[in-house]
Amino acid sequence: MKAAKDYIIFPLDVPSPEKAQYYIDCLADCVGMFKVGLELFVAAGPGIVARIKEAGAAQVFLDLKLHDIPATVLRAMQRIAELGVALTTVHCSGSLKMMEAAVQGSGGRVAVLGVTVLTSMSVTDIQEAGFKDQFVADLRSLVVKRATMAKAAGCRGVVCSGLEAQMIRDVLGSAFMTVTPGIRPSWEVGGDDQQRIVTPAQAIQAGADYLVIGRPIRDAQDPREAAVRIAAEIDTAL
Repeated sequence: MKAAKDYIIFPLDVPSPEKAQYYIDCLADCVGMFKVGLELFVAAGPGIVARIKEAGAAQVFLDLKLHDIPATVLRAMQRIAELGVALTTVHCSGSLKMMEAAVQGSGGRVAVLGVTVLTSMSVTDIQEAGFKDQFVADLRSLVVKRATMAKAAGCRGVVCSGLEAQMIRDVLGSAFMTVTPGIRPSWEVGGDDQQRIVTPAQAIQAGADYLVIGRPIRDAQDPREAAVRIAAEIDTAL
């Protein structure tokens, strides 16, 4: 059984490797994984993965959200697999063939997650993007459709809102991983661009396997103390 802290993925959404190093040093023994997204990966390159692995036991979630033709995604995923990261992402909107190429490129060395619907997106955003009325009326049906496609492609799980984790677990089984961003601890909910958010306890109770928790830790006066406090909140739900 994972310890409470191991459920926490801290996103290194910072502009430089120096800034990232501060949080790596501060939080390496307080979180289970660090997420490296596009901003930091462009600034620091693959070397940032090595920095994280050298800091301690925390693993790496390389969140590049691949979205391209299948051949390009396959080759990019082969390079990602060489880095020794635990998790990585591909957009579900890119087609079944593209996700199958991502899984093939991973060679089983990194768990591929499908990104269903970004947690920043609201029903209005879905409507403006031109989706069918059935998905505008029920955003959760779009999430399930994409998650089902991701599983069919061989993905190990999906990135989804904590509001959808239980539904995906019920439809696709407990072995299908759910990673949930848009997490806000009970003492800090609201006031940012995330639309579909839940607390850590709610996400765990819904069956989420990992929780991406950034701003409540990053913006705290003491990030380490905030991470420990959030782990305690998770522990109450385990």
